[in-house]
Amino acid sequence: MQVQLIRRKKQLIVRLKGELDHHTAQLLRDSVEKELEKENVQDLILNVENLTFMDSSGIGVILGRYKQVKAKGGKTVICGAGLHIQKILQMGGVLKIIPLAENEKTALANS
Repeated sequence: MQVQLIRRKKQLIVRLKGELDHHTAQLLRDSVEKELEKENVQDLILNVENLTFMDSSGIGVILGRYKQVKAKGGKTVICGAGLHIQKILQMGGVLKIIPLAENEKTALANS
């Protein structure tokens, strides 16, 4: 899996590519946590447009970062999810607490 981190003012954009599973979840957790600990990062945008697979480990990482962002008073938005990833997020209960945006531009406007 590839993780690309982009900072825009108080927003952290995380672009994911490949498979988010128990083998790659720790990489995502560590890299995003490190950025979120910085003072001026408040909102998190997860771009899953190029994510091909996700299991429960991925859901756990996403929910953990959601809690970290919420504790700072920020918002989390997921964008670019294909039908397969949307289904996994729905089954995991993620979409009940984290909004889903069509694309990164919409997510940036809503965070």
